[in-house]
Amino acid sequence: MKDQTQKTKPMNWELEGVGQGTESPVPLEQEGVIEDRSEDGLSESFQLLQMDVEYERQEGETLPIDSETWCSKNVQRKQRHWQKIIAAKKCKRKQEKERRKANRAENPGIRPQHSKRFLKALTKEKLSEAKHSGPRLCIDLSMTHHMSKKELSRLAGQIRRLYGSNKKADKPFWICLTGFTTDSPLYEECLRMNDGFSTYVLDMTEEDCFSLFPLETLVYLTPDSEHALEDIDLNKVYILGGLVDESIQKKVTFQKAQAYSVKTARLPIQEYMVRCQNGKNFHSEILAINQVFDILSTYFETHNWPEALKKGVSSGKGYVLRNSVE
Repeated sequence: MKDQTQKTKPMNWELEGVGQGTESPVPLEQEGVIEDRSEDGLSESFQLLQMDVEYERQEGETLPIDSETWCSKNVQRKQRHWQKIIAAKKCKRKQEKERRKANRAENPGIRPQHSKRFLKALTKEKLSEAKHSGPRLCIDLSMTHHMSKKELSRLAGQIRRLYGSNKKADKPFWICLTGFTTDSPLYEECLRMNDGFSTYVLDMTEEDCFSLFPLETLVYLTPDSEHALEDIDLNKVYILGGLVDESIQKKVTFQKAQAYSVKTARLPIQEYMVRCQNGKNFHSEILAINQVFDILSTYFETHNWPEALKKGVSSGKGYVLRNSVE
């Protein structure tokens, strides 16, 4: 009897464990499923499954740039503003294109517009040809060592304007800067003030103009000369002194030309213009090198001294054309 009682005891222990509410050997995963069989538990499970699916789909897809879901309101506002700008530019280009088309239809003789690159190459070619076929003009820069920094800055600006006028001319001159050293303050000032100065289509040399060309071909343009310039000769080399108003001394360029036995000439201001009355009683024939060049360039294209002088000599110099007074 004792042996039978001991054999059935383990079974009774298992039954007691179940009856007393001890932990069930059911796995935790199955436990969660059993507990979630209620209505609220099922709803929450389906929501979690749906979020997982959406997350996986979003990881594999690329959202559009203008997606309102992932962009803040500030970003969207900036995008709309930028789209308006682009649309306005497109509309403006379209209107400009239609305007040019209508203008060409009304004026068939007008040349078509070219690109900036083409015009730049055409200008460079035109300036290069002037070295062989155009009139020659030297800017004598050998007298700049006595000039102040302010005067050098003004001279650098005059050189820039002179070169700009020559680029626009239908018949450009060949420009040569003589007595011009790369270690001079003027050279540094030209680099500082003039964009692209090192690529100017002209000659720059340290040599003096009197040693660079035959003396019999030189004509020094100075307001102190007794001889008026009548015409521009392609066989001559015309010289302008690189000086500004503050540093000009009486007959400096004229005396330098005489020292080398070089011919001199002045612009025919006295022949085609007269002095006008002004409050300061100021009259001057001294012009900046770019103003002198504008006169020479206009005359070479038109062969009309009054028209050329009117362009270069402003009323501030105290002169007006003779015909306008009469």
